[in-house]
Amino acid sequence: MTDAQITIDTADGPMPAFETSPGDDARGAVVVIQEAFGVTSHIEQVARRLSDAGWHAVAPALYHRQGAPVLAYGDLNSVGPVMTQLTAAGIETDIAATVDHLQRKGFAPAQIGIVGFCMGGSVTFYAASSHALGAAVTYYGGGVLEGRFGFPSLVERAPELKTPWLGLYGDLDKGISPEQVEQLRSAADAAPVPTEIVRYPDAEHGFNCDDRPAVFNAAAAADAWQHTLAWFDAHLQSAVGAQL
Repeated sequence: MTDAQITIDTADGPMPAFETSPGDDARGAVVVIQEAFGVTSHIEQVARRLSDAGWHAVAPALYHRQGAPVLAYGDLNSVGPVMTQLTAAGIETDIAATVDHLQRKGFAPAQIGIVGFCMGGSVTFYAASSHALGAAVTYYGGGVLEGRFGFPSLVERAPELKTPWLGLYGDLDKGISPEQVEQLRSAADAAPVPTEIVRYPDAEHGFNCDDRPAVFNAAAAADAWQHTLAWFDAHLQSAVGAQL
């Protein structure tokens, strides 16, 4: 496995990213979308775990217009002013640039997956409704009914999904109720691609992040990870990648 800090050119300037690859025998590629706290060590570790499973992975810094900060968990006073500067246009620019980067590496869109956490879960959903990629996985992405970053709500956007999509949600999430998740499930059923939602009765928002002991749920995280890998196995076309 090879890790590197790279720069991806976008229409709005250079975007830092973390990239990791298993080498020439990569099965495909996965874009890893950050939490609200930036491209944290946890997000880098998610990319490494995907690389261990055979996927070339890249985590773009969506906060590059604000200097690509990495913020401390719990420092919501700093997170809000940075996150609220994100726009639909900027997000679309960054996703397109990251997909273009992977295509230059030799991966076709059907060989590219995307996974996101928290804020990144919402971004992943929007990407899956704008791009026909191989597979998408959302971990506890908000904006289910109210929309975010200038995008419509996930429920409104769900029938437009172009990428097979899996959603992973905790029933104890204080910002996303089980009722909202079920509304999203119903809306996603109208999409022309496969969709699935898995709920975890004992899990809170952020349950996958083992750097946050207060919310980490080992059982839910392990099961969600197996669902994630299975979703990519089922929907991403196989590929021969390239080393960094």
